Amino acid sequence: MNVTVHIEPAEDIPSAVEYRWDADTAILTAGLADTSLARGVSGSVELAGSDGSWVILDVRGGRIQGVEVAVWPDVKKLPTLRVPGEVSRGRLIVPSDDATGGVALMQMETTLVAESDQSERTIHFRLGTGRHVRTVCIAHDILVDLDESDAIGGIWLLNVPPFPGDA
Repeated sequence: MNVTVHIEPAEDIPSAVEYRWDADTAILTAGLADTSLARGVSGSVELAGSDGSWVILDVRGGRIQGVEVAVWPDVKKLPTLRVPGEVSRGRLIVPSDDATGGVALMQMETTLVAESDQSERTIHFRLGTGRHVRTVCIAHDILVDLDESDAIGGIWLLNVPPFPGDA
């Protein structure tokens, strides 16, 4: 099962991402500071790795508004991790049969791989098997990889603050 989205072109993507670490659980939350009104489903899209890891997409008004890493996959530190240079800007809409809203929960099991740069300030979560993707910037520090069917293939978190106590 894939999480397929619609892309709404937007030049005015949120400029601020609020990162929060929970020091007790190592949960990282990245929330978009998007106050624009939208209609559509609200809830969570839970991406479960086969190793027990969890990445949760927060959906409000049909739009992806945040990312939460609830259970971390093993993070592979790379000497360099290149952020895609060619990205478009947009909002990602999770399609729903009910355009008026409602609450939904979607769960998907997939292969989930985490890669980071040496300082763990840039983290890339790859979903599923390797495939050709294009990247959409949904906020200043959040990028989403989409395949040719507009299914989510990866999530980039940029400028991640250090875990409390690691600074």
